[in-house]
Amino acid sequence: MSNLYEDDIIAWSEQQAALLRRGQWSELDIDNIAEEIEDVGKSEKRELKSRLSVLTSHLLKWKYQPTRRTHSWQNTIREQRAAIRQDIKKMPSLKSLLRNTNWLADVYRRALVDTHAETSLPGLPIESPWTMTEILAEEFFPD
Repeated sequence: MSNLYEDDIIAWSEQQAALLRRGQWSELDIDNIAEEIEDVGKSEKRELKSRLSVLTSHLLKWKYQPTRRTHSWQNTIREQRAAIRQDIKKMPSLKSLLRNTNWLADVYRRALVDTHAETSLPGLPIESPWTMTEILAEEFFPD
């Protein structure tokens, strides 16, 4: 079973699902199933981090490049907020990450790097100038 896992994860996952449905517990690849289940959670956390980073980057651009504001930026901000709300509604345990200061600092660092790479703006704040409540607030657009 491990060879199939390494050679073709799609075929492996279909095989494991069939074994589960038939109740063939002794034939299951338990270690790799456990790893894949953990990876689902990690993937959702990565997606939340990515969405929040994109959102924060666009808020930085909105604040520090007022003459370059576009409807596209505004749409991205709204879309990311809506997607984050939906993700948290679907997976409430993700909400705890929004209170984790180390995780949030990492999100902001990523947003800062992305914003600087796109804009070369000098003097961007080293720490987030906004609270998480502000960042996620539907009508918050910093001036």
